[in-house]
Amino acid sequence: MDILIIMGIGIFVGSKFFPDRHKKKNEKMQIVCTVLIIFSMGVMLGGRENFIQELSTLGLTSFLYFLIPTVLSTIVVYLLTRIFMKKKQKEKED
Repeated sequence: MDILIIMGIGIFVGSKFFPDRHKKKNEKMQIVCTVLIIFSMGVMLGGRENFIQELSTLGLTSFLYFLIPTVLSTIVVYLLTRIFMKKKQKEKED
């Protein structure tokens, strides 16, 4: 999570405060840093002793981290849309 925060701050600072003449350099540097982070994460995971055995557990955990927020968000948006769209339609009819 710390990595994402640092990358976000870097992107914000680079896009808001760097002069336009350095924009291309900043974009290239962001790509290089992203590739290095992905590479280092791969090395870290590959260095685990039981990585192959843990892969199914990691995959299931990742899938649940995707599935649960997606389903719950969809349900909340659906319910809120139904509630507020009914109110808006009633206001239009009046």
